[in-house]
Amino acid sequence: MAACSVPAVLALVIIGRSLAFDGGQGFGASKTTKKKAPKRSKAVPLPESRRFVRPIEGRRVRGVVGPRRRVPPSIARPDYAETGVPGGMEMIRPKWLIEKKSDADVSKMRVVGRIAREVLDVAGRAVAPGVTTDELDAVAHAATVERGAYPSPLNYCGYPKSICTSVNEIICHGIPDDVELREGDVVNIDVTVFYDGFHGDCSEMFYVGPVDDATENLVRVTYDAWQAAIDFCAPGKPYKEIGGVIEDFIKPHGYASVRQFCGHGIGRVFHTTPDVLHYRNNEPNGIMAPGHVFTIEPMICEGTYEADMWDDDWTAATSDLGRSAQFEHTLLLTETGAEPLTAKLPTSPVQPWER
Repeated sequence: MAACSVPAVLALVIIGRSLAFDGGQGFGASKTTKKKAPKRSKAVPLPESRRFVRPIEGRRVRGVVGPRRRVPPSIARPDYAETGVPGGMEMIRPKWLIEKKSDADVSKMRVVGRIAREVLDVAGRAVAPGVTTDELDAVAHAATVERGAYPSPLNYCGYPKSICTSVNEIICHGIPDDVELREGDVVNIDVTVFYDGFHGDCSEMFYVGPVDDATENLVRVTYDAWQAAIDFCAPGKPYKEIGGVIEDFIKPHGYASVRQFCGHGIGRVFHTTPDVLHYRNNEPNGIMAPGHVFTIEPMICEGTYEADMWDDDWTAATSDLGRSAQFEHTLLLTETGAEPLTAKLPTSPVQPWER
């Protein structure tokens, strides 16, 4: 999530890291992916020659995006809250140089991770047919500020809402709007909050009533691949090998792992090193060590991983309308492995296989 979707005049390349401030990449854009996704407007028809996994008639369309929600002045804000431009020297570091969090930092990240999980749970419980994604944004925003936290996406590189809601073929960064969820939809809710100087980030899939077998299988395989990647983590292992674990898991199912977006380091800065690529790669993105905090958040598609960008410069949709699924934790690397700082609570909503 180290790249932002803002005007090209802010394009910046520093010390081996491209902060692609030129639109069409958004949170978590992979710096190793050169090809930009084509933009797609809700008013422009998709090419008839293109092969689609799902019917064109059922594709997600963009609705009206409401005004930015207010955050009480008493709540501490990240540096970009007013300007929309993130700062922080940690964003400039080489991609193989990764901060080790202090014990005090880790204590604060446990707190913010718990808050992020609580907000995600509250938003997830509100998912139902007929509910708009803007209503989900309102629920999550209220839950965030009630806990004295700031919704990290709000005005990050100009992003207009407090969470991301990605429905069906939307891979990531769907902007909440006034379009209602329909029975059979599946939605990823992505929550990040800022509290006491640190960010915590997590996401999960939620069913809108009963879904078809293909969707259930995609979500389950995505979850299991994500868990396999988390289980792989240990001191001394290269971050680059996470992607191979994920691809090996999903390949027998015929699924594809998105390459345009990646996991990331997190802490005082929303997006920093390491870059966590979810496909097989040979990028020198560093070696795992105790004290590293990062996200793993694979986006797995039932068809192609190629994406079209909507003309809002944020929403990424699969080019064949195949559905996409994603799960995410903020993880602390310890001497024994990766500990989720955004782990589920006893009261959290559960997936069908977790019951």
